[in-house]
Amino acid sequence: MKRKLFAYLFVLFAGAMTLACAQQNVATQVKVVNVQTDTVEVMSQKMNRGIKAVVVLPNQHFDNPTDSFPTVYVLHGAWGSYRDWPTKKNMEAIATKYGVVIVCPDGQDSWYFDSPIDPKFQFETFISKELVEYVDSHYRTFRSPKMRAITGLSMGGHGALWNAFRHPDVFGSCGSMSGGVDITKFPNKWKIDLRIGKYETNKQAWAEHAVINLVPTLKAGQNIIIDDGYSDFFYEVNCNLHKALLDAKIPHDFTIRPGAHTWEYWTNAIDYQMLFFAKAFAK
Repeated sequence: MKRKLFAYLFVLFAGAMTLACAQQNVATQVKVVNVQTDTVEVMSQKMNRGIKAVVVLPNQHFDNPTDSFPTVYVLHGAWGSYRDWPTKKNMEAIATKYGVVIVCPDGQDSWYFDSPIDPKFQFETFISKELVEYVDSHYRTFRSPKMRAITGLSMGGHGALWNAFRHPDVFGSCGSMSGGVDITKFPNKWKIDLRIGKYETNKQAWAEHAVINLVPTLKAGQNIIIDDGYSDFFYEVNCNLHKALLDAKIPHDFTIRPGAHTWEYWTNAIDYQMLFFAKAFAK
């Protein structure tokens, strides 16, 4: 009888300890998430309004309190927001795997350039100057283009290359996933006309804001990675950008894989892009 009672009490004790450990693990996990991911609002002086962003810190940021870290800016697509990437992909795991700070800003269907017609949409200045200055002043980051990268999907792919190509002194590495790299081919899509004006009466402005037309201004030195899926509606313009870069003798990585304009493709593609950036940072 005593043995049975002892066994019963032991089971209860073990169960209580297991439950306590599980609760402790859950609490620890929540604490890590809260510590590692910040949602911030950055004041844009040029737009005179605040823009939100998610900043994801690696575990190493807390383990090594005196170290600085590379930064990767990851942009969302049209109709999206700063919450897209942290919701669709475990960005904390990626940040810790590569020891980088990841920044996911709000793009608000801006196409990430400074609109010539709307003073409330000056996102090139925000991304390449105001946001970078905020991140570098609030987190332990390397303040060098060699340790700073930018990438994105769709509209964000266009925005990443646009900002990097125009500001090589800010971004030493850049990428694009399914990027809309030639907006002139899509004159009636994704609110682009609200940022530049109607295509029919503003063709020069549209051409001036297309990433593909920046190629003649480029010089070798940046680390560039571009990828797209065979079934993507931006497939042709990405192939055209690849050819333009080849003709200009600009070194870059270019990959075409099975896939369409979907999160299934992008959550896979970001792994390759992060590996590419990690290698660039390690040089």
